[in-house]
Amino acid sequence: MMTLKRIFVACFLMISASQYAQYTDIINSNRPGESMSAFSVGKTVIQAEGGFYGIKEKHDLLRYEANGFGTELDVRYGAFFDQFEFDLNTQYQYDWYQAPLVSDTRGGFKQLTLGAKYLVYDPYLKQNDKPNVYSWKANHKFKWNDFIPAVAVYGGFNLQLGTNPFTFKGDSKFSPKVMVITQNQFGKHWVFVTNIIADKISTKYPSYGVIATMTRGFNMRWSGMLEFQGYKSDYYADTVFRLGAAYLVRENIQLDASVSKNVKETPAIAYANIGASWRFDSNYETNYKRVKNKKDDKDKKDKKSKKDKGKKRKDEVELEKTK
Repeated sequence: MMTLKRIFVACFLMISASQYAQYTDIINSNRPGESMSAFSVGKTVIQAEGGFYGIKEKHDLLRYEANGFGTELDVRYGAFFDQFEFDLNTQYQYDWYQAPLVSDTRGGFKQLTLGAKYLVYDPYLKQNDKPNVYSWKANHKFKWNDFIPAVAVYGGFNLQLGTNPFTFKGDSKFSPKVMVITQNQFGKHWVFVTNIIADKISTKYPSYGVIATMTRGFNMRWSGMLEFQGYKSDYYADTVFRLGAAYLVRENIQLDASVSKNVKETPAIAYANIGASWRFDSNYETNYKRVKNKKDDKDKKDKKSKKDKGKKRKDEVELEKTK
């Protein structure tokens, strides 16, 4: 646990203060993985990422078994400027629990988190790599600056609505969550995202973890994802591997599916998940056009003003000559 704490603190100290962001023409979704990307959705953009999953849990030592399903919904909203976004993450689960002398159903919000993310450093804006029209090899060679990641920070809090049967007894109704996010782009097809997380840090059982996600784009429509997730607390620790794929229906709509499996047998857990992401960005385009038009109008006014000044100076010279 101390090692994870040191890593978490070190990552905070290495953050740069550059203030840039990136808006993409194609939807940028956190699904089908559990990690959060470093880049925001863009100012005034609303994005919903939801899914439906089935879960199977079995504990041989305690001799219990639970089978059920759940829903996930993430709502992202870009506010103030392109680097900043608000995030609402919800997860509701319902299952059938069976153990010796016990047979019951459980249901409730397994997770409800509200937070905000800010991109503090974007190395891609500072790179000025123009394509070499004379060399294919030069355009596809390995670049060491690809190892410089984009960096974002996240801060939020967990809320409990009603009874949560999936957490430890005495869990607080309100607890903070913080995160450091890095993202690397390797070439044109590979993206590597890491999340270093400290969750429920004010409670009896704080949790520290890391999520690492490697995504490969196969073509304009299909992409695949491999993910590692590890977390540790005095209440529960586990390691999970996740495999998923996504299909781009339109520029603002994505479908996805994934499977997850942990490495423990106490309990053994397996998930299957399907979902979709949808982005509403017409407001962003409107604001962009409005800013662009204002800039064009300003440029036209400046040019006209300079032209008028030039004419005035010419007239003055001609008047002096006639005198």
